[in-house]
Amino acid sequence: MARRFVETRIAERSLYNRRMRVLLLNLYVAPDTSATAKMAQTVVDALSEQHDVTVLCGRPSYDPTERRPWRLWQTEQLGRVRVIRVGSTDYPRYQMKRRVLNYLSYVALAIPRALLVPCDVVLAMTDPPFEGIVGAFVALLKGQPYIYNIRDLYPDMALGGAIVAPGLLSRIWERLHRWALRRATRVIVLGDDMRARIIGKGIEASRVAVVRDGANIPPPSARPPQLDREVIRAIRGDFQFVLLHAGNLGFYGDWETLVASARQLADDGISLVFVGDGAQRARLEAQAADARNIRFLDFFPESKIPSVLAAPDVHVISIKKGLEGVVVPSKLYGILGAGKPIVALATAATDAVSLGARQGFSCGIAPGDVTGLVALVRRLSGDPSEVAKMSLAARNAAPDYDRVVELKKFVHIVEEAVRA
Repeated sequence: MARRFVETRIAERSLYNRRMRVLLLNLYVAPDTSATAKMAQTVVDALSEQHDVTVLCGRPSYDPTERRPWRLWQTEQLGRVRVIRVGSTDYPRYQMKRRVLNYLSYVALAIPRALLVPCDVVLAMTDPPFEGIVGAFVALLKGQPYIYNIRDLYPDMALGGAIVAPGLLSRIWERLHRWALRRATRVIVLGDDMRARIIGKGIEASRVAVVRDGANIPPPSARPPQLDREVIRAIRGDFQFVLLHAGNLGFYGDWETLVASARQLADDGISLVFVGDGAQRARLEAQAADARNIRFLDFFPESKIPSVLAAPDVHVISIKKGLEGVVVPSKLYGILGAGKPIVALATAATDAVSLGARQGFSCGIAPGDVTGLVALVRRLSGDPSEVAKMSLAARNAAPDYDRVVELKKFVHIVEEAVRA
């Protein structure tokens, strides 16, 4: 009996430590520059430290640093990582309607190519928006475990952002998506609010794990980053108190409330600055055209991100009511790493509000509450001690969201799925 137990433990340990073959499905990866491309690369780097990874992606199209000629598929080998690019169309990101052809051509070519790739587990992200369904289908055909890493929750996001109208298409999409969720061995989500959404769709709670994007948090002994005074000056201008929204101006934010509130703060020496781009930027610029304290700046180079994070007095995170857990802004963790407070224009169900209330680094205001937001910002601008207290809470909370620790969780979940 003892010998059998020892042999079983040795076999289990061997299975746990053996090198896995991971097939990752996502349209975007470097040299694409989308957020999912960057996070896909981060996951690939973590997995490939111990395992073999094949990335099945499309031709670069999302503001890529370089292009690829058309081939039915082409392969690049980078250490333990093999990148297979199928010959999808490569219309740029601002051609929204044509990008659908990128999605469809990628899926049409990726599914048959995936069936030829030997693997121990299939891992899918959410580019294109129905990639989770594709991943479940591929895993079913290959008879392998399936890990579904949800970056943005579709079709909920498409419906909430009025990209897709309620109707037959959205109902079919939702039904297929729930089938994919049920097929998944594990579902990896970005926050507690997203996890609650998935469980609400009837998925067993034990199969839904939270792995946050996190941020690279330097140790307390590390020297603070060198800040660019020109970047800070460009953001702050001549204002006494600055609110900053840095990131994508997409369909998920309550931008109207932000603009309306900022207008009422113009005589208080308070400025609202948007750094970034997105589908809603042009509309917002038109709405704020005559507001002297609302400014729009383009994205700064990645090397300037520490300066951007350090520039304002308070950062803003905004999520429309009804989109709690549909999008989980990963910029939260970089803001904490910079030791900055957050005003979260979102409901109490979002992580930006619930975590902030628990750890003291954010104040939450309900979407649509212009009066409440104006009062809160005036209170913060007139009370440096409260801002300093929230800043300290942000610095203290930051180590809880270290990206290295979160990636170890991710790898462990994938390994456990193969063991099971």
